[in-house]
Amino acid sequence: MPAAIETITDTALFTYTLRRADDALILGHRLSEWCGHAPMLEEDMALSNIALDLIGQARELYSYAGAVEGNGRGEDQLAYLREERDYQNLLLVEQPNGDFARTLVRQFYYSAFADPYWRAMMRSSDPTLAAIAAKSEKESAYHLRHASEWMIRLGDGTAESHRRAQDAVDALWAFAGELFDADDGEQRLIASGVAVDPASLRGTWQSTIVTVLNEATLTLPSGTWVQRGGRSGRHSEHLGRLLTELQYMQRTYPGQTW
Repeated sequence: MPAAIETITDTALFTYTLRRADDALILGHRLSEWCGHAPMLEEDMALSNIALDLIGQARELYSYAGAVEGNGRGEDQLAYLREERDYQNLLLVEQPNGDFARTLVRQFYYSAFADPYWRAMMRSSDPTLAAIAAKSEKESAYHLRHASEWMIRLGDGTAESHRRAQDAVDALWAFAGELFDADDGEQRLIASGVAVDPASLRGTWQSTIVTVLNEATLTLPSGTWVQRGGRSGRHSEHLGRLLTELQYMQRTYPGQTW
């Protein structure tokens, strides 16, 4: 019998923490899809390790979100027993892997934001979020370095790798702007020192993107239109398919433990 659908209780801190957990979970799952399929053994291991880092971040954030909510829900309930519209992850992280170049560009855009974000969150007035940030920043620094090195190798490599990398840079650009959005609830957390204003990180993110793309001989997209919706639960068709796989075991065998 399928597991019951969970009901979301909305508070600013709960929502804020849940969103970051959803980002990490969905991107981690996407990267895990490369396990056994990456172009070389070393990269198979690297992507799997990055996926594990992100899943670890998601676990800590979901556990804290559950504690903030106070309804007895833990990480498994929040990860596996919500409907698609209840997820509030960025649209960027749910985009399909595509070819290797598209996976690396998606990771590059995300990591170029996540690294300064977690570094700034180490100064959060919320001690739990600050502690999660201190651990996550060490991981995100490696994630950014890994993605940046691959961007340069692909962009400044063969004509084919350059074409695929540029296609991915262009295709995913419209999803990057959502990284810097903050709604009213998040603005209140920013004012109280709990959260970091994502708009304050745009300059750092842009500088990283431009520097790496220049070295990779890739062209920065000129478009300014932003595809939004993830933070309010309006997702692409890709998330539902991802959740069908991600949630299968818990939905089919409710309450299973390992």
